[in-house]
This record gives sequence, C-alpha cells and structure tokens, in this order.
Amino acid sequence: MIKRITVKTLREMKQADEKIVSLTAYDASFARIIDEQQVDVILVGDSLGMVMQGHDSTVPVTVDDIIYHAKSVAPQCKRAMIMADLPFMSYTNPNQAITNAARLMQEGQAHIVKLEGGEAQLDTVRHMTRHGVPVCAHLGLTPQTVHKLGGYRVQGRDDTVAKQMLTDALALQDAGADAVVLECVPVDLAQKITKELEIPTIGIGAGRVCDGQVLVLQDMIGISSLAPKFTANFLEKGLNIPEAIAAYVHAVRDGSFPTDEQCFF
Repeated sequence: MIKRITVKTLREMKQADEKIVSLTAYDASFARIIDEQQVDVILVGDSLGMVMQGHDSTVPVTVDDIIYHAKSVAPQCKRAMIMADLPFMSYTNPNQAITNAARLMQEGQAHIVKLEGGEAQLDTVRHMTRHGVPVCAHLGLTPQTVHKLGGYRVQGRDDTVAKQMLTDALALQDAGADAVVLECVPVDLAQKITKELEIPTIGIGAGRVCDGQVLVLQDMIGISSLAPKFTANFLEKGLNIPEAIAAYVHAVRDGSFPTDEQCFF
C-alpha cells in the first residue's frame, strides 16, 4: 500500500535531513506522472494564472480557479501531498480564510493550504490551524503583492528586511504553520531561517540549504515564455517528461539542484 505524504512526514524528513521535492501541477495527466516519479508535494499554485491562463501576474486567479485545477489533480495522486494556494484577497481576515480553506480541502481535495505574508497573517494562521487546517506560509518574494513590491525582486538583502523575515518565520511557526516557502531569498538568510525553524522550509530561488525545493512545472520542462533565473530546464538533454521529472527529483535529493548560478547572494 502506498503511504501518503503528510505534514508529519515532512517534519520527519527535515529531522532526517532528507530533501523534500515539490512541483506544481494543474491537470490530471501531469499530476499522475509527477506522483509516479515520487514527488513529495504537488502544489496547485496560483502560478496557474500565468502559465495556464496567460496573465502577467497571479492576481486574477480566484478560489474557484484553484478548486477546479485541484479537483483535476487530486484523483491522480496516491502518494503526494496536495497543497493548494489561497489566491489574492481570499484571506483578508481569519473567517474569510477558513471558509475558503475549507472549500479548497472539501471541494478541491487539498491536504494543506498555502498563503502569503508574515506578521499580518498570524491571526489567520492561528485561527486555521486551531480548526485543523494544515497551513504552509510563504515569505520573501510574494507574487500576489508584486504590484506593491514594484516587480519580481529578491527580498531580504537589506538587514532590516532580513531580520523581519526571520522574525516572521518564527512567529508563523509559533502560530501553527506546518511549513514555509521561501521565494527569491539570499542563500545566507534562507540558511539562517532553515536552521532556526523546526518546521521545514521549501525554497524557490532560495538556495540548496532549504529543506526542500519547489518549481513551476512549465519552468522545469522549459516551456515557460520567461523562465526565472532560479529554475532549470530538465528536458534540454533530450529526456522525455517522466524522465525529466525523475531527474529533477534526483537532483533535489542529491543536492545538485539548485546550483550557485540559480541562487541569490
């Protein structure tokens, strides 16, 4: 019998220094292949707004969009944990957040929900986790606030911002978060946060020091119109898609991905 990955599994992997592998999926066909290649966490992310819907940001994505794609992914996943994003403006207060999280879990069949932000989200994370909703936080570059940030930029190079990010990570853990994604964060800061936390960190553009890695599938197979620096095309060696995903899984687990060229310092 295939054993399902859970939040307990992820914490045990961190303790055992075993890398967590995550990848996005938005449909049944890719979800099946990704699950078969032993990816630990499948993210139904609001990145679908850019790679599936053609928008220039994740802002237009709705809760119904996430549910639709999660429902397509879920039946194909026997092993992977399914993580679903709470999209822009769907968690402006704890009650709204828990209502939408319940929809993602009941209708979308997600096992854990992800939301962006630090200190401002503590009450929301606390409220959801007290009611049995597993939560993954997201710090660093938070794509839903790209218009406020002024673009897709590395976060945490400034000492004040870096200290606040560490404070936020510890506070989110105390509020009950089960994991935290670190996006576009300098390696030294990602390492410090990873060392301080008991919950796992999953990096995307945050270096190999994180407890795991996540990429957008379309970036990983080289079909995105504008691939970010922190990704790699695992199809470029002529592999087929299942082999490319297997190569990504192997590269994360043996520490060869990301390379220094795919990191920020």
